[in-house]
Amino acid sequence: MAGPSTDEIILSGERSESSFSSFSLSDITQAFPFSSGNPRIEETRGVMHLYREDPTSSSPSDLPVLRKPLVCVLGVPNHMTYADFCQFCGSFILHILEMRIVRNDGMEDQYSVLIRFDDQDSTDGFYKHYNGRRFSSMEVEVCRVMFALDVQYTGLIEHAQASNASSTEQPACPVCLERLDQDTSGILTTICNHSFHCSCISKWADSSCPVCRYCQQQAEKSTCFVCQTTENLSICVICGFVGCGKYKAGHAKVHWKETQHCYFQEVETQRVWDYVKDNYVHRLILSKTDGKLVELNSHCEHTGNECGSCSCEDNAMSEAILNSKVEAIVNEYNELLATQLENQKLYFELLLQEVKEETEREISKAVEKAIAVKLQKLQSKLDRCHKEKKLLDDLNENLLKNHEIWKAKMLEIEEREKKAIKLKDDKIRALEEQLRVLMIRLEGGGDN
Repeated sequence: MAGPSTDEIILSGERSESSFSSFSLSDITQAFPFSSGNPRIEETRGVMHLYREDPTSSSPSDLPVLRKPLVCVLGVPNHMTYADFCQFCGSFILHILEMRIVRNDGMEDQYSVLIRFDDQDSTDGFYKHYNGRRFSSMEVEVCRVMFALDVQYTGLIEHAQASNASSTEQPACPVCLERLDQDTSGILTTICNHSFHCSCISKWADSSCPVCRYCQQQAEKSTCFVCQTTENLSICVICGFVGCGKYKAGHAKVHWKETQHCYFQEVETQRVWDYVKDNYVHRLILSKTDGKLVELNSHCEHTGNECGSCSCEDNAMSEAILNSKVEAIVNEYNELLATQLENQKLYFELLLQEVKEETEREISKAVEKAIAVKLQKLQSKLDRCHKEKKLLDDLNENLLKNHEIWKAKMLEIEEREKKAIKLKDDKIRALEEQLRVLMIRLEGGGDN
């Protein structure tokens, strides 16, 4: 890593013993062994010294006097990915210089995070905000934050030839290929000792490492589907049912009696047991003495007779007999395989048919439900339209009645107008007649 080295996650933890000369460190700190790295390649082990929590303190502001900008978040659930934890840190992620994911001894379903901040105020704020807070509203686990005095690395355990993508220091972020500089961006080191920018790893939604694919959340061990035991397990080679053997509750045999699936593979030995023939289907196994193929549970019929001229000592004859047995066993295996494949075909065809029928039933129910909902909506819409139509019909009827009334009134008004006009015309004609007579008289009087 081009920024801080692996030892720097002591996280700049140079320890000054002289400053603690007045008391013992064990009085104020407690040691937590931890490890990191891919167990198949190499492991880094160490011890982190964390300040003890004071049970007599009633105020959260009572912080250790000699604290540093270095804290440890203990007991983070394994199902929280690196992106989830970065999101959980919120705005404090901008003040984080470096984070390292480690596993504590005896805590297989949890991991811890060592965090170094850029200043003491951000560290104290992170402690006060997150200590005792639940990781999410749907979980019971709470965030336990403790101030760290220092982190000491005790050794490196190599389990295999380390590859180029192992715990070697990365000069650049494998995601963005930019230089890993904690002054410009926070750095997160995964549990397998690969380093990334916090902003880059926060976009990685998986719990595995983007470089080596090592997953912090290891796969769970197989358990019996009935009694949940993890010992003496066998797997049905037809349907995948996991059951315990006869040395436990015998649920594998119960499954055979219920389904007639007679072949079960033992989880530990990988051998297949045939419940019908009450024997292993493997006729040939590797001899532990010379590594050659020998018949399972076979023995010489002359054992104990001290026969020096026994035919079993004839190597040529033994090889011929063995070859014939191997050929017979191959034929038997081919026949068993063909029969078993046919049984598997019928079994899975039956499963597919059941799934198909169940799917059709669910589709039918869904269609009926959708049709019923659609009909209900259409019926309510139709009723609403009927009500609106009735309202419009009543309105139209009232309008027609008003139209007739107003039409009659208009006719009556027109008649009155005609009578008034006729009366006025008559008066005008009478006045004109009177005026004509008067003019005649006036003209006649003028002549006289």
